[in-house]
Amino acid sequence: MKSVMVTGPGLTATVEVPAPVAGPADVLVRIRACGICGSDGMYIAVGGIPPRQGATPLGHEPAGEIVEAGAEVTGLAVGDHVVLNPMASGDGIIGSGGAQGGLNELVLIRGAQAGVHLVTVPEHVPFEVAALNEPMAVATHAVNRLEPKPGQTAVVFGAGPIGLGAAIGLKLRGVAHVVVVDVVPNRLAKALKVGADAVIDSSREDVAARLLELHGEAPRYFGRHGKPATELYLDAAGVPAVIETVLATARHGARLSIVAVHKKPISVDFGSLLTSELTIALAMGYPTEIFEVTKDLVEHWERYALIVSDVLPYTQVGRALDLAATPGAADKVVVTLP
Repeated sequence: MKSVMVTGPGLTATVEVPAPVAGPADVLVRIRACGICGSDGMYIAVGGIPPRQGATPLGHEPAGEIVEAGAEVTGLAVGDHVVLNPMASGDGIIGSGGAQGGLNELVLIRGAQAGVHLVTVPEHVPFEVAALNEPMAVATHAVNRLEPKPGQTAVVFGAGPIGLGAAIGLKLRGVAHVVVVDVVPNRLAKALKVGADAVIDSSREDVAARLLELHGEAPRYFGRHGKPATELYLDAAGVPAVIETVLATARHGARLSIVAVHKKPISVDFGSLLTSELTIALAMGYPTEIFEVTKDLVEHWERYALIVSDVLPYTQVGRALDLAATPGAADKVVVTLP
């Protein structure tokens, strides 16, 4: 079968590898779609992930169809459309240093258990949308770290796939008003399409002033006044200006969830921040959310489908990787396999 691998620093190739063979407790999945993540670009740049340096299979956002199920497997059958939990694979994280990648033609799930390693999705959900399950689980974990309550107000910084997924998740949890902040007009337009109540172009507008207009002013507390009443902040952008804005504008008792990867240290003045009693929660991966999000994804698949900007066939996987790695060229790239 074919497998897309990192072959060296900055290099990838589609190579032939032995096709896996399913045992009595295993499931063999033919991958039908796999999203490209920003971390894939990082793996390519450094030449892979030890111990598979120079030979790292890529792709950790897969969806596919079961083509073989062992006699001991229950709750799963040949022909089922499925999404996978990359973290649960027994031979390492799929596409992130493990022995298999979601950009393989076939992926073997050893000791397959429904609800642990993979779950089924209805056939009417397109594979390229089902492949959003993994990144939307990341977004859902970031939302869960905020502990949102119905009727609250929120702002999401960054209208990439994770930010858009977080905006959808906040609205589905009953958050009354969700604002999305970005600097790219088409991303802001997409945020409104997926359900954001308002958007802010931070390259042209004062974020704090606009939040005051949209959410009103929070009650004075320990001398803190003139702050927006916004209760929830979510950083899916990963730029210092976001953290600086949140720290300067946070009302008393606000919560901040950081899911973005910050590549440089940021200075925080905890002295001036003390009276805000701001709760800062970091969000990494999806400890419980990988299949929690599937129900939302299935029920609202047409809304989630808006997140996908480019769908390319497997024969153009190199172009797909380049497109995803080029800033501003695409929002979410998904590769489809026959």
